[in-house]
Amino acid sequence: MTYLIVNADDFGLTPGINRSVVELHNAGALTSTTLMATADHFRSAATQAKQHPQLGIGCHIALVDGRPVLQPDEIPGLAPVGGQFRPTLGAFLADLMRRRISETEIEAEATAQIRCLQTAGIDVTHIDTHKHTHMFLRVLRPLLRAAQACGVRAIRNPFEPAWATAATPGAPHGRRMQVRLLRARRRAFLRLVGEAGLATTDGAIGVLATGTLDTTALSRLLSSLPQGTWELVCHPGYVDPALDAVQTRLRESRVLEQSALMNVVPSYAAAHSEVILGHFGQLPRPAV
Repeated sequence: MTYLIVNADDFGLTPGINRSVVELHNAGALTSTTLMATADHFRSAATQAKQHPQLGIGCHIALVDGRPVLQPDEIPGLAPVGGQFRPTLGAFLADLMRRRISETEIEAEATAQIRCLQTAGIDVTHIDTHKHTHMFLRVLRPLLRAAQACGVRAIRNPFEPAWATAATPGAPHGRRMQVRLLRARRRAFLRLVGEAGLATTDGAIGVLATGTLDTTALSRLLSSLPQGTWELVCHPGYVDPALDAVQTRLRESRVLEQSALMNVVPSYAAAHSEVILGHFGQLPRPAV
């Protein structure tokens, strides 16, 4: 059997993304999403989430490119300029490697973001991170502690397997090399996640295709899907004034992904009885 989680990131960011997530879930094209605790449209997303109990809701933890839940003086190393996170992943990683960002602060902010969802009545199925920062052990360790403290039982495995990158021929060479190099961190990731007693998948697919995941690309990915437990990472949505105001490279591509998911996933699931669609909350926890 093959278990597939179809997860949309950025729930709560804009009304158009919220509408997309609900439409796709109702159509059987989406099983999971990750909600951003500090997003402008968080409350609307949380309300809609509670109206759809079969939709898995994770916490999309942001440590870069946004604002924190905690006050700036509680996390001065994490939010050093005007109470905001660093605007780019490069700046965050540079200071992380220089130990200018403490694991204690990361754990505190991650815990606050998860608790924000739980206080809103969300049963948090899993965690992942904006820009996949939990690929790095100095982020992963405190995030695992935060998940344990909050009773969250699963985490995204952000590493894309070779078969999935091979099924994504149109990706830029530089991004392809980044995905390949980062894969070397997978073994340590799985060890720490296993030791923490959290569940995860065999890998994430669609990461390399972010921004180009159209119907053809998605069909190619799913036709290559082997046995195992996989997460399809996607970013669907509709373009609206709220999205125009957000600093993101993903705009028209969200509509492209919306259409691809709607056109491909339900028919794929109907034609492949050996593939089970579900969410992170349904994964078995590993024996510790």
